[in-house]
Amino acid sequence: MSKCVRRPTRCDFMEAFLVSTGVVALAEIGDKTQLLALLLAARYRQPVPILLGIFVATLANHALAGLSGAWLASLFEPALLRWIIGLSFLAVAGWMLIPDKLDEDDSPRLGRSAFIAATVSMFLAEMGDKTQIATIVLGARFDALVAVVAGTTLGMMIANAPAVLLGEAAARHVPLKLVHGAAAAIFAVVGITVLLGFGTLS
Repeated sequence: MSKCVRRPTRCDFMEAFLVSTGVVALAEIGDKTQLLALLLAARYRQPVPILLGIFVATLANHALAGLSGAWLASLFEPALLRWIIGLSFLAVAGWMLIPDKLDEDDSPRLGRSAFIAATVSMFLAEMGDKTQIATIVLGARFDALVAVVAGTTLGMMIANAPAVLLGEAAARHVPLKLVHGAAAAIFAVVGITVLLGFGTLS
């Protein structure tokens, strides 16, 4: 504990990284982008290019989202920002409980390159998705952009790698309601702590 007091920057980085990784990994299970990963795996049967495509798409998308969150945080006074971020966390918590589905437009297009198909389709599928909005909120909450983007990207890979490598059989054995409930609970707790003024908003 004393170590955190002496080195708050390192502690803030780790908190941002761990929270971002955990909530996105949970939120992504059963999400439409995980369903898309399953479709890509079934269509191309090339796990390495697909995983690389998912990584590149997620890193680019979440970097933009994290930057957006940091920019939004710079526009508001700390007191107002606390309410905006706290209520946003609670809103995302509620959104987590809504089942997701893969739209027709999100399906991978036919093509020879699994990497390009995965990169383009995953980047587009993430636009406006729960995990992208969560990344924006996390970017606004934590003054540690690199930690947020690294954490949310790792969370996406933790959730999607088994989908690509093990396929639909593995996904079917995951209790989606329980996982989404856990993600919603984490977002709700973070939102409430922000509203109550615990921690700092930079």
